[in-house]
Amino acid sequence: MQSSRAPQRQLQRRLASLTFAAATIAALLCFLNAGESGTALADPAALRVAKTTAAKASPVSATVRVTATGDIAFGSTPGLPPDGGRSMFAHVARFLDADVVLGNLETVLADGSGAGTKCAGRTACFSFRAPPQYARLLSGAGFTALNLANNHSYDLGPAGLAQTVAALRRARLSSTGRPGEIAVQNVGLVRVAIVGFAPHPGAQDLRDIPAARKLVRRAAMRADLVVVTMHAGAEGSDAAHVRPGVETYEGENRGDVVAFSHAVVDAGADLVLGHGPHVLRAMEWYRGRLIAYSLGNFSSYRNFNTNGSGGVSAVLRMTLRSDGGWVRGDLVPVRLVGDGTPVRDQARTALGVVRQLSQEDFGRRGARVDARGNLIAAR
Repeated sequence: MQSSRAPQRQLQRRLASLTFAAATIAALLCFLNAGESGTALADPAALRVAKTTAAKASPVSATVRVTATGDIAFGSTPGLPPDGGRSMFAHVARFLDADVVLGNLETVLADGSGAGTKCAGRTACFSFRAPPQYARLLSGAGFTALNLANNHSYDLGPAGLAQTVAALRRARLSSTGRPGEIAVQNVGLVRVAIVGFAPHPGAQDLRDIPAARKLVRRAAMRADLVVVTMHAGAEGSDAAHVRPGVETYEGENRGDVVAFSHAVVDAGADLVLGHGPHVLRAMEWYRGRLIAYSLGNFSSYRNFNTNGSGGVSAVLRMTLRSDGGWVRGDLVPVRLVGDGTPVRDQARTALGVVRQLSQEDFGRRGARVDARGNLIAAR
C-alpha cells in the first residue's frame, strides 16, 4: 500500500525543485547583468556568490558525496590479471560508495582494431590496453565517472579513445577530458559538472590556462558543483613535492599545477583532484576549496612501480554543499600489494605522507589530516 504521505513528499520535492531553479536563474541573471558592466568576470568570486545565493534561497539543504582515487590501470593485453580483473577492487570497493565516484583511467578499453599503437617502432615505451568489457569492473566497484585526460588514453590513437568512451557508456559510466568536454551528473536536485585536463594529445590542455578558465566558467554556468580533475606534474618518487612554476618530465612540459589549480578555482571550480605523478602529493586549501595535487596510484597490474612511495595511495572522500561549500572529508589509506592490488593500509602510511607534504609545501594553506584521516577545513 502506498503511504498517504507519498503524494505530499512528491509535491514538496517538485516545489523545492521549482524554487531552487527560480533562485538559481535569478542569481545567475545578476551575475550576467554584472558581466555586462565588465565586473563579473574580473571578480572570480562573482559566480560563487550567485551560486551561494541560489542555494540559500532553496528550501532544501542538499549535499553531495564525492569520492576520488588516483591512477587506475588493469595491465596490458595479453598481460592482464588471471581472473579477468574481478578481484582488482575487491578489498576497496566498500570505500567507493558515494554520489560521484571519480578515478583516472590509464588503460585503453578496446579490442585493438582500427589503429596502430604509439609504441610502434619504439623500444622504451608504455602502452596499456584491456578488453572493453573491463568497463563493467569499474561500474561494479562503484565508479560513476572516469577521467580520460591523460598520457595513456591515446595509446591506440583516436580509434582506441573512441572505443574506450563507448565501453564506458555501455557500462553507464560518464567520461571527461576530451577538448571542450563537460560531463554532468545529476545528484537529486544538484547538478555536478566534471571537467578533465592534461598536457597530452586528445585531452583538454591544462597548459592553456585562459582556455581552462573559459571552460570551467561554462561548466559553472551549467551546474551547481564543478569538479576539475587534472593529470599533471612530474613523475616518480622524486616528484612528491609540488614545485612552483612549470614541471617537466623527460623533457615534456607537464604544466604549472599550482597556477592552473588556482586559476580554475578562481573561475568557479569547487574541487580540484590531481593524479599523474604516481605518488601522493600535498593538499592545499585555496579560497575555501580543496586542491589535491596527486592521489597516487590506485590500481596497477604489473604496470607501474608500486614499490616504496609508488605503492602508497588513498581514497579521498568528501561531502560538499550544493553551493560547493565544505562539509566534511577524510582519507582512506591504501597500499598496493602483490601485482598492484589496492587494499586498506592498516599502517595508515598515506595519512602521514599527505600531512607532512601539505605542511612543507603550503604551510598554513596545507590541508591538516588528523590521526583518523579526517580533513580539517581551513579557517
